[in-house]
Amino acid sequence: QVQLVESGGGLVQAGGSLRLSCAASGRTFSSRAMAWFRQASGKEREFVAAIGRSGSITHYADSVKGRFTVSRDNVKNLVLLQMNSLKPEDTAVYYCAAAKTPLPRVVVTTRDDMDYWGTGTLVTVSS
Repeated sequence: QVQLVESGGGLVQAGGSLRLSCAASGRTFSSRAMAWFRQASGKEREFVAAIGRSGSITHYADSVKGRFTVSRDNVKNLVLLQMNSLKPEDTAVYYCAAAKTPLPRVVVTTRDDMDYWGTGTLVTVSS
């Protein structure tokens, strides 16, 4: 069992930055790939960023590549999402997710391969 709690969302102007945190509980955290997804109002939940179990491999959606950075701390059981150069289209509820284990892939980017989800944190970017 893994429980995930996101924090760090809020209101920011376009061009600004936010850092989201995902605190995980459970003994299997370090054995799971992790990912961030987001869901804007009226849209489907979409992939944002993924990170492998050790933290050395990452993958990003094209829409956030070069602006967002995902990292993890397996000692503190944290996953972070640093978001820079934010745009109004980044406005969404952001969710942290833990992948099923074991999986043959280092990074996991699909919703169906996620085992646990947080409740989300709202990010609003004003123009």
